[in-house]
Order: sequence, then C-alpha cells, then structure tokens
Amino acid sequence: MNRDLEMDKSRVVIVGGGFAGTGMARRLERRLPADWDIVLISQENCITYSPLLAEVVGASILPGHVVAPIRQILKRTRFRMASVSDIDFDQKEVRCSGDWTGSIGFDHLVLACGTTVNRRALPGMAQHSLPLKTSGDALFLRNRVCVRLEMADMEEDGEQRRWLTTFVVIGGGFSGVEVAGEINDFLRASIKYYPNINRDDCQVILLHAQDRILPELPASLSEHALNRMRARGIDIRTGISVAEIDERGARLESGQVIEGSTTICTVGTASTPLIDKLPLPKQRGRIKTEADMSVPNYPGVWAAGDCAAILNARDGQLSPATAQFARRQAQQLAENLSRTIRGQKTRPFSYKSLGQLSSIGHQRAVALIFGIHISGVLAWLIWRMVYLLMLPTLARKVRVFFEWTWSCLFPPDITHLSFSRTD
Repeated sequence: MNRDLEMDKSRVVIVGGGFAGTGMARRLERRLPADWDIVLISQENCITYSPLLAEVVGASILPGHVVAPIRQILKRTRFRMASVSDIDFDQKEVRCSGDWTGSIGFDHLVLACGTTVNRRALPGMAQHSLPLKTSGDALFLRNRVCVRLEMADMEEDGEQRRWLTTFVVIGGGFSGVEVAGEINDFLRASIKYYPNINRDDCQVILLHAQDRILPELPASLSEHALNRMRARGIDIRTGISVAEIDERGARLESGQVIEGSTTICTVGTASTPLIDKLPLPKQRGRIKTEADMSVPNYPGVWAAGDCAAILNARDGQLSPATAQFARRQAQQLAENLSRTIRGQKTRPFSYKSLGQLSSIGHQRAVALIFGIHISGVLAWLIWRMVYLLMLPTLARKVRVFFEWTWSCLFPPDITHLSFSRTD
C-alpha cells in the first residue's frame, strides 16, 4: 500500500485525468466527508482541452495553453502521475507500474480512462498519417506544416512543390473540419513570407465517407459549413471511402490516389489497453454500466466519460463521447457516489445537450444552441466564449483571451519549434 496515504481513511480512486475524471474529483471534494480520501491516477499531470487542439495547429494559441495542470485544478484530491497496469477487484487494489510502482486500495473505484487513437483503422494509417489527439500531436503537426512550407520554398519543380504543400484530412467530423480550416487559414496567411510559393500551390483536401460533413449538426448547418469552406479554397469531397494511406497520400476504394505530403487522420478510436484487459461487461469496447453509472456485478465500481457506455435516460440512447457529456456525467456520478456513501438512492444519468459548435476557419463557425441555428461570425464568437469558460483558472482564461485577440490582429507565428536537446 502507498505509504503516504492514510490507512484509516476510506478512499475513492479515480483512474483517468480527462474531463470526466478531473471533473468528478472537483465535485467530490465538496461532497465527501472529511474522513474520505480522493486519489486521482493519470499518466499525465495535466488535462488536455482537445477541442482547442486545432487552434494550436493553426498557431492561434500556444501548445501550453490547451493543457492545465491537474494539481492546480484540484485542492483536496491526492494526485498520482502513474500508469495503471492492473486492477484486483477482489482485493480492491489498483496496481501501477512504470516510473512509479505500487498499489492503492479503494472502497470505490471510478474508471474514466477515455479512449485512444485506433492507428490500425486503415491500412498504412500508423506509418503514414498523423493523429490529432494530444497537445504533442498538435505541435508536431504545426511543425510539419512549417517544414513543408520551407521545403516547398526551396523546391524548383512545380509538381513536387504542390505535393509538399498539399494536406489531406481524413474525416469530416468536428476535429477534421476544424483542423482543415485552421491549416487552410495558416497557409493563406503565411505564404507571403515564402516568395517561391504561389497561392495555388497550397491545398487542403478534406475526405469524408458520409454524405455530408459535420453529421452531428442539422443538414442546413452542414451545408453552410461546406459552402463556406469551399469558398475559402478547401477541397471537400463527401461520400469518399479511403482504402489505404501511403507515403504519397490516400488511395480511395475507387482506385484513385489523392496525393499530398501530409495526411491527417481524425477517424478511428479504440479503448485503452487497460479497459481491454479488465473483465468488465463491455458494449462496443466501452464499459457497460447501469443507469446510475455503476458497473453491474462489481460493487463499488463506476465508469464515466468516453470509456463508458452510459444510457441517457433523457432519450434512451447511449451518451455520445463528447466533452460536454463527460463533464455532465462527472457531476451526476459524483452526486450518485456521495448519495451511496450516505445510504441514499442513486439517480439515473439524464441530460439534454445544450448544443454543438464547430469552427470552420477564417473567424467563422456553425452552432446549434438550444435548438437555434447560428452561423458566421456570431457563431464563432460563441464558440470561443464557450471554450474560454471551460478553461480552468482565471490566469489561463486571460492568457488565451489575449492570444486569440493577438491572432486576430497580427500574422500567424511561422516559427518551427524544435525541441531536440544539445548533444
């Protein structure tokens, strides 16, 4: 047992430091009795605000501002930066390995591990495409765009230059649309510093398997986003199925090859290795829960967030894997757990979505808020306001606000940020 934890206290252990895990810990801090410990275990000591990753790619904000240190968010919770290797449900122990090896006992366990990128969703995806899941992914992609511009500026062959400055995005959901818009804006604003690159050399191609992009939004908003992005020069192709990715680009099932030096995949998710190995009931790779988010046949075990298959009592459907639902699940689960400790009856998860938003580039967005369709600059301002409010601490909100203001007034930063150390 970990020696710095008090043995005489009951304990809630939360595995996962994302929206669900961190949000639940914050809520429990105000609800659990003083004789209860809260321990949060995560492989990273920060939470990543993934909806803002595309902004890092487009140099609208710095990479450090889409993450927030968990220790600064939580006050009463004990944080452990560790990798969970196994869970003994009989002994009620979470076992960790890696840089820190040990075990932590629990009375209640919350699994909020999220998901990971399925790098095998398409042949060649792992070897020849870039994901956008972490701040490191976003920074790597931003550097890749800068490197391609530098290479293209020195390239004399026109065909090779166009290949270097062609970016293929696979997936027309929120992540794909937003990163395509950001890269396109970055290219259009940056090429004036590269005298040998013409505007027509730069191209962003978005491939989507369904009939329309942003299928989570109403058809009218999807159509508006499509037309607006095409007007900005983005080549959007719907109803396109990718068969394979190679070093030259994406090969379609029709046999056509879409060439581009950089391919970004925003499709394909998978459960984490930990969730895969646990003997818990699963539904499509996610932990199956009861209506109150408890795991059936495992007393004291709960699940929330993207790793959990939670039925929404509001509409009878499985909750989508979005930050909005993860945050609401964290609140409800914290309430249910505290009610269980007090011997009270738990409540089923029930939530009505407030809406959906997506930026589409060039200070434009589309939004569905309380059933109202909004598009253009107003939607973009709402998009930024919503995510600014989601950021923790006043200091981080102020930083991001001034960065966003700066990016509206001045050209993007085209610095290639190298992090290699001196030999």
